Amino acid sequence: MAEAKKQDEVIEDVTIEEAEVVAEAQEKTTAKAGKRSAKALAEAEAKAEKEERKAAKAAGEATEETPKKKPIKPTRPRIERQGKKFRDAAKLVEKGKVYSLSEAIALAGKTSPVKFDATVELHVRLNVDPRQADQNLRDNLVLPAGTGKTVRVAVFADDKVAGADIQGVETITAALEKGTIDFDVLISTPANMPKLGKYARLLGPRGLMPNPKSGTVTTDIERAVQQSKAGKVEYRVDSTGIVHVGVGKVSFKPADLEANARAVLASLKANKPASVKGSYVKSIYLTTSMGPSIIVATSEL
Repeated sequence: MAEAKKQDEVIEDVTIEEAEVVAEAQEKTTAKAGKRSAKALAEAEAKAEKEERKAAKAAGEATEETPKKKPIKPTRPRIERQGKKFRDAAKLVEKGKVYSLSEAIALAGKTSPVKFDATVELHVRLNVDPRQADQNLRDNLVLPAGTGKTVRVAVFADDKVAGADIQGVETITAALEKGTIDFDVLISTPANMPKLGKYARLLGPRGLMPNPKSGTVTTDIERAVQQSKAGKVEYRVDSTGIVHVGVGKVSFKPADLEANARAVLASLKANKPASVKGSYVKSIYLTTSMGPSIIVATSEL
């Protein structure tokens, strides 16, 4: 009995001694601060476990079958996305065919899909660079057969002018102060132009600010009013080198539309910049407000 008790005491002493050795070893392997501190070691262990879980999750997802994507339907051609009336009108235009100006005008009247009196538009793409000052085309002309529109003309001058719908510096200034614009064309004398500077932000974006290049800043007010009423149009090449001009209404006689279109083409030809090399005209299209485009031969210009 005594021997057994003595043996137990020896075993207990050995166990305590081993525990002290382990504790001493842990103290040696850990530090109070830094990467080998107890806190850093615990964080590293937790991070390793997290990475293991992520790796296991990724492996599990990789074994699963990837769901099949639904096939993407190809985009339908633009003509198929148009309305029924437009598609019916487009059938009258032979695809790829180049028409003469007279043929295009005759066809334009048949391809207008709307009930209202649509505008016949001429779109001419020129071989010009609008960033160059001498190639930034801008001009105005009076169409022989008019525009078909009722033009309201305002005259910013002290004297009364026959034919003007609105006139008088004070009258127009009072309306502009309220933000009211009841006119389509504003004509001013050079002396009164400084008074309109205050309203540049109102008039400029609408294309109503008088400009000497468009003939709306002049001393001959009566002539400017007559031209505006008679069908004066202004054109300017856009940033892509294209000129867009309305040459009349669908209700016009074909001869009148052709006369207007040829007047525009003649003006473009007369304003050809000397710096343009090679072909001047890239393409010409004729269309109505909401109708299909008709290719016109470039030899017409």
